Amino acid sequence: MEKIIEIYKFMEPKLIIDIQSDNKDDALRELAEVICTSDKITNKKVFIKKIFEREKLMSTGIGYGIAIPHIRDKSVKDFVIAFGRKKSGLEYDSIDNKPVNLIFMIGASDKQDKDYVRVLSKIVLRLKNKEFVKQLLEVQNPEKIYDLIKSHK
Repeated sequence: MEKIIEIYKFMEPKLIIDIQSDNKDDALRELAEVICTSDKITNKKVFIKKIFEREKLMSTGIGYGIAIPHIRDKSVKDFVIAFGRKKSGLEYDSIDNKPVNLIFMIGASDKQDKDYVRVLSKIVLRLKNKEFVKQLLEVQNPEKIYDLIKSHK
């Protein structure tokens, strides 16, 4: 039987921010600094380097104002997800050339192959819900964003 993957279990309010930066690299760095406060990441320098290497391969801006930068690496003990939003949007080199408002940054262990794909697809599937995306942009603080993600199945 397949285990159910719940995104919120890999998050916590301290990993949720409103992004201050106005460009992709600074926004990625800002969110990486936040995600690296998690004890699930054992090497901050390696994690940040890998996030930027992954981004050079192909933009993780998937369109519709959403980006999902992600890596699998041995510097990560277990899934960890940080969330950043930029209500006014930022230039991200997305596949649809539109600005990005919501960024889910995912770190996973290099041994989490199958679940890694499932976590990515679960996030993408949820973000296809326009009402959910609208609520993510509207709620006021990290705790409320976390509660929204937790309650949205």
